[in-house]
Amino acid sequence: MSGLNLQHVTKQFGTFTAVNDVSLSVPDGTFVCLLGPSGCGKTTLMRMIAGLDLPTEGTIQLGGADITTMPTHKRELGMVFQSLALFPHLTVGENIAYSLRIRGIAKDMQKKRVEELLAMIHLPGFADRSVNKLSGGQRQRVAIARALAISPKLFLLDEPLSALDAKLREAMQVELRQLQQRLGITTIVVTHDQREAMTMADTVVVMNKGEIRQAAAPVDIYRRPADSFVADFIGQTNLIPVEADSAGRARVLGQAVEGLTLPAGTAKGVLSVRPEDVQLTTPGNGTISGAVTFVRDLGGAIETFVEAGGQQIIAVSSPRSRPEVSVGQQVGIRLDPTTSVVLAK
Repeated sequence: MSGLNLQHVTKQFGTFTAVNDVSLSVPDGTFVCLLGPSGCGKTTLMRMIAGLDLPTEGTIQLGGADITTMPTHKRELGMVFQSLALFPHLTVGENIAYSLRIRGIAKDMQKKRVEELLAMIHLPGFADRSVNKLSGGQRQRVAIARALAISPKLFLLDEPLSALDAKLREAMQVELRQLQQRLGITTIVVTHDQREAMTMADTVVVMNKGEIRQAAAPVDIYRRPADSFVADFIGQTNLIPVEADSAGRARVLGQAVEGLTLPAGTAKGVLSVRPEDVQLTTPGNGTISGAVTFVRDLGGAIETFVEAGGQQIIAVSSPRSRPEVSVGQQVGIRLDPTTSVVLAK
């Protein structure tokens, strides 16, 4: 079987289980983001893929070969760490060619490869420049080029953009994704930034407490979360109690929502509703009643906070469809059953 495959991988440090029974398949040429809060196990999982830590249990295969206990330098991986770890005493070209030099590649071939990579990362002519004279974004590109110099089977990046400012980070997200698409190299990125994962990945793997909670395409993670943790961690959502009445209808904060159903045999659950799917209208006519507590104008979007039945519900609208409401005003909340997801309580 091609690609990267993890089967029942577990990592324990004494009595603490950092990664618990993780199985994951990454097809060749895909871009995967390991996403989750600090301490969820994503970096430990990547370190095992890289060979920097050995699993307590389970197997890791790359291209059909078992690499579970294979030394890191034999795995044919390219790695970029959060610190970048460029050699300050070497030039840009020497940094990129380092892995080629220690493999005994001829100098003329090293030079050719460095020129190819500098062109690829949009830094032609930078070979003789000191890395200390580069901007943050340029240093990031050099670290990526160095990792790609050996044409690795697998490209691993651990929080590679976290040290950049917000605007540069977003630009680099697009550049990194476009580079991966051009090269077709299997890539895994560790990040805690939801926007970063949604921007770059073919598959987002959401982790918590050492386990995978959901692995799916970004749109599925956002629109069809597997549980309330995923729904709450990815983007912004409203988590509202929902229960079935005596007639089997779904009731949200005391109001029946036509078209919304609970899973068979389920009496209670949690409704996940994205703020952009919350419609504010006049009270009555089958709506949930609430009072506006705060309005926040973000320029490109308007957030309206409503207290209803002891729950805070956030509605997001564009400036053109801005609701004419003020703090203290009574409003009606209408939920669309086609964009609301009922999750297990």
